[in-house]
Amino acid sequence: MTIQRIRSGQRMSQAVVHGDTIYLAGQVGAPGRSVTEQTREILAAIEELLAECGSDKSKILSATIWLADIADFGEMNAVWDAWVGGRDAPARATSEARLATPDYKVEIIVIAAR
Repeated sequence: MTIQRIRSGQRMSQAVVHGDTIYLAGQVGAPGRSVTEQTREILAAIEELLAECGSDKSKILSATIWLADIADFGEMNAVWDAWVGGRDAPARATSEARLATPDYKVEIIVIAAR
């Protein structure tokens, strides 16, 4: 089975496709923006990457969401819930973690089918 790397750089690829499974790198929004804005940007980036890999958000198998502050859980979920739209919800975990820079409030990692 072949491995296809999408938007590869020296450190990482934004997506890796192996067979019919797509692994996305952690996606972050513009530093310093609100949780709502960052979450919207991240979800748009996820949709774009999945499309580039021949998939879409309805085929997301699992999502891991990291919040710099778990107190932002409700704000992030408001954007997430609207995006998922009450259907095709993936398995999901959400946790608090220190992200790469304090200006990042949300990071989302997904695995999807093609």
